[in-house]
Amino acid sequence: MMSNNSDPQREPIASATPIRILQIIDRLNIGGPAKHMVWLTQGLNNGQHRSRLITGSCAEGEGDMTYLARQSGIDLLVIPQMSRELGLQDLVVLWRLLREMWRWQPDVIHTHKSKAGAVGRVAACIYKWLTPSALWLRPRRCRVIHTFHGHIFHSYYGPMKTRLFIAIERLLARLCTDRIITISRQQRQEICEEFQVGRPEQHRMVPLGIELSEIATDQAFREELRASEDELLVGIVGRLSEVKNHAMFLASAAEFLRGNSTSRRCRFVIVGDGHLRSDLERQAGQLHIAGQVVFTGFRHDTMRLYSSFDVVALTSLNEGTPVTLIEAMACGRAVVSTEVGGVVDLMGAREDHQDGFTVWENGITVRKGDSQGLARALRYLVDRPELSRQMGARGCAYINANFSRERLLRDTAGVYQEAWHTRILPPLAAAQI
Repeated sequence: MMSNNSDPQREPIASATPIRILQIIDRLNIGGPAKHMVWLTQGLNNGQHRSRLITGSCAEGEGDMTYLARQSGIDLLVIPQMSRELGLQDLVVLWRLLREMWRWQPDVIHTHKSKAGAVGRVAACIYKWLTPSALWLRPRRCRVIHTFHGHIFHSYYGPMKTRLFIAIERLLARLCTDRIITISRQQRQEICEEFQVGRPEQHRMVPLGIELSEIATDQAFREELRASEDELLVGIVGRLSEVKNHAMFLASAAEFLRGNSTSRRCRFVIVGDGHLRSDLERQAGQLHIAGQVVFTGFRHDTMRLYSSFDVVALTSLNEGTPVTLIEAMACGRAVVSTEVGGVVDLMGAREDHQDGFTVWENGITVRKGDSQGLARALRYLVDRPELSRQMGARGCAYINANFSRERLLRDTAGVYQEAWHTRILPPLAAAQI
């Protein structure tokens, strides 16, 4: 992954002092990226690295995980004006980021997600070039890295807005970015090859990692739900937004319950909250399954919930690598997911293709938006409890071998070290080689 072969922009240089890393993310709302940021910032405070984190504010109704960063003792700066939405307040954000960069003088500026990736990289570009040495094309020595946790190149906005965002990302990659991190092979293929964001030599792949020590195997959540021993629980974890497509989950639940041939009682559990909750509750009522659907709202203890589920589902229209599937597999749960983003990279070898779904070593995938295919996949697993158990065991072994927090820290530090110890020519000079 770290090959330096014959890149004309690279010239090895050396450094013996700790690398100062400034992490920037738009908000620490409940989800995988927030946990990722906490683990990364906390873990890369050692003899070789010093890290601090800048974040913005969560929107009303979003779960806020800023508390996790504070509990972890992270050097945290909150800029309230930095949020998910574009607006004039971004000028304030730009100035505050610049002020912090000049004060802290980072060696690496690492941005995460689309909004922070845009304003953060613009600020980083100004910081690098607003220096006297820029007069002879020598910017301030600082490396700029951006991680795509997912992307907004489809399933978020209309065609015109999507094309605009793709054009902006291409420009940022060309002028303001030294390295681009993607979190799965599939995501790299989409971003680098399909959407042509960044040059291939800029891209590095660093899969996600989780804190495996947090995995719980108790059945306390089943007791909380007063679920009997033989009751089937199908769970889904994620914010209630359009891209997560919980409407498909409910439609599949209704289809499954209509055709349920077993005597087992079944309940479908939605863990998370968001602006679509009232719409989804209304949909459950219209489908006549409200009594068999549980909305838990936001939970801070999701890692202890998975082991109470028999199957964990994901119905997203677009994903990077979904942390909810990684966590569910780490808990030994069978998973059923739409085949989006980096999901297939978690599934192992393809084993069989059924009517509307594909069986893999570690789980089952269905086509995006295919609620009937998801219902058939659920029924397939429920009718084969031994297969479900085997999938869970294989998935757990795969996650433990490949998605630890320690591996995440090691790989990310490798990208920092490789970028820092390499002299990178200015974009215009590089284009002439």
